[in-house]
Amino acid sequence: MNTRFSCIGCGKCCNDHHVPLTLGEARQWARDGGQVIVLVEGFLGNGLGLPAGQREHAERRSCLVPSGKAQAHVAITFAAYNVGPCRNLDEDNLCRIYERRPLVCRIYPMEINPHIPLNPALKECPPESWEQGPALIVGGQLADQELAELIQRSRQADRDDIHSKQAICQRLGIHTTALKGDGFTAYLPDMAALAEAIEQVQAQATTAAPGEWQFHVSGTDVAAQVQDAGAQVVTEAPLTYAFISLRAA
Repeated sequence: MNTRFSCIGCGKCCNDHHVPLTLGEARQWARDGGQVIVLVEGFLGNGLGLPAGQREHAERRSCLVPSGKAQAHVAITFAAYNVGPCRNLDEDNLCRIYERRPLVCRIYPMEINPHIPLNPALKECPPESWEQGPALIVGGQLADQELAELIQRSRQADRDDIHSKQAICQRLGIHTTALKGDGFTAYLPDMAALAEAIEQVQAQATTAAPGEWQFHVSGTDVAAQVQDAGAQVVTEAPLTYAFISLRAA
């Protein structure tokens, strides 16, 4: 498969997209007055919630935490919260922070997850974006070495930051995850509290042992599977987060 790509500056990818951030980027985003959303998903040691063949990648970007009588892996994403246009877009749909824009913005339209192939049909870029510009993918392989290095940097940051992210969540009282494939739990923390928690955790040489986590799931059938595995399931309605279901209605 050969794919060409050239950004035409339509700005569609900068609207209504929560952009994953490294820990350093999240800190800067908060300092600049932006809102960070925290998205959490997890899976159990027995593989519940984990698609076949994805365990190595999922474990490397997650933190092992206790949940009831089980051990769970939680993956935590800090993302720029963008409802409508990104706060850094100007009136011409140009980025005001282009030289220091987040890694994921630099990587677009490529995917960060190695198990998700690039599919132009799922992108919002207009057809002409895929009809011009340099070769992006040649023979099924990414042709741009610089882009490949940025993708690796992003994946490595995911792995390097995860224990700090868990410690930050612990300080913020975030301890409920969704089951991978079933949904996400989504938090909108106070930005001053988030910035303070990031600074405190980064100032420490080590992080404390993870506290107890619990699962919010979409239905009784999923809850039974999680509980049978020994993990804790939350039963009360969420007050500090939203549950984003991935199950078909």
